[in-house]
Formats: sequence, C-alpha cells, structure tokens
Amino acid sequence: MTDTKHETVKDVMSDKLVMIDGLTTIDNALDIMRKHQISSLVVNRRDESDEYGMITATDIANEVVVPDLSTERTSAYQVMQKPVLSMRANMNIRYAIRLLTKFKVSRALVIDNDEAVGIVTLRDMLLRYTEL
Repeated sequence: MTDTKHETVKDVMSDKLVMIDGLTTIDNALDIMRKHQISSLVVNRRDESDEYGMITATDIANEVVVPDLSTERTSAYQVMQKPVLSMRANMNIRYAIRLLTKFKVSRALVIDNDEAVGIVTLRDMLLRYTEL
C-alpha cells in the first residue's frame, strides 16, 4: 500500500499575508487585524540577515491585555514571536503537520526562495490531509 497524500504546504497555505514593521503599535496592529479579518501578522525583517517575526491575537491577549499594558505605547517588537517557525512551500503537509505538533504551535510562516509567501495553520492542513 502506498501513501498517495502528496499535497504540499503551498497547496493549503493562505497567501493573505499581511506584514508590519516591528515598531507598529499594538493599537495599529489590532486595526490592521480588524481591517483584514485575520488573527496574525508577520513582522517584516529589517534586512536580509534578520528573521521574520509573527504576532497573533493570542500574543496580544497574553502580553498586552492581561498585564494591562497600553496598546498605544506597546510595539509589535515587544510582543512578537521571533524567530518564527517556518517551513518550505513544497514540504509535504504530512511532515508539516508533524512539525507543528512537535513544537506545539498552530501556525507557521511559509517560505519560498527565502521570502515569506504565506501562513499555514495546523487546522487547515489536518482538514485537507484527512479528506485525501
């Protein structure tokens, strides 16, 4: 019996990638999330040697809302996860699922030719993988 499930991360990812600068305030980041109806933002690299970051609604809740910090005076840089877990666009979703579960994260940045091209979630990959 052979494994016929060959879908890649690129087949499942969302290319609705919204990037912000690390100095963006949490107040502005929340406005951007509302506008695009998304729950995570990618924090752009400062240069080629830098890594991407990511900020999620959960990060904002845990790092800003719960400790009662000002959303107007707190920057994405202070709250973001960096470096963020990333995976190749052509990775088989079977292995991508394993990677996310191993690190106990729900999403990863998708990289193609050293550039961020999308975000993939464990939920989306799992649903696709189990329907094949």
